[in-house]
Amino acid sequence: MIQRPETSDSEQTARLAAQLEALLFVSREPLPQGRLAELVDVAPAAVREALQLLAGRYVGEASGIHLVEIAGGWRLLTNPEFSDAVAQLAGRKGRDRLSPAALETLAVVAYKQPASRAEIERIRGVGVGPILRHLLELDLIKVAGRDEGLGRALLYATTRAFLDRFGLKSPKDLPASLEL
Repeated sequence: MIQRPETSDSEQTARLAAQLEALLFVSREPLPQGRLAELVDVAPAAVREALQLLAGRYVGEASGIHLVEIAGGWRLLTNPEFSDAVAQLAGRKGRDRLSPAALETLAVVAYKQPASRAEIERIRGVGVGPILRHLLELDLIKVAGRDEGLGRALLYATTRAFLDRFGLKSPKDLPASLEL
């Protein structure tokens, strides 16, 4: 009987990295490290090591994709350098752009969350009803509850899609804010 040699730790890590790459390639959303460990039935520490190996491959060479930790998980994203070609293939003129008013409203929600419509309007100095609806449709914000005060106003907070779009791991990764 011929015996196969045992695979080395580095070979096992490389194989795990390839397996994780396949999972990340087909996923439509960031996959947390714990979920990846469940899917491949290995320890989270082994997944972390394989993800670091995989991320290093994309950094070390000119690549059309990057592995990034974003929105509470890991995701393969296209290199922003090639966004025009990717948008053309997808039949779009580029990523949907947010108006300055929508970005300002989104910034207030991000830094004040949870924030009521009245609070956002007080800070911005203008009505924000249609903008809030648009941001809800884009899944960049969500209703996070109701205020305990008179009228029980809706409270808004950012979503995982917001984190994903702006390349953040969590709301704590927002740049330091000016006082609003």
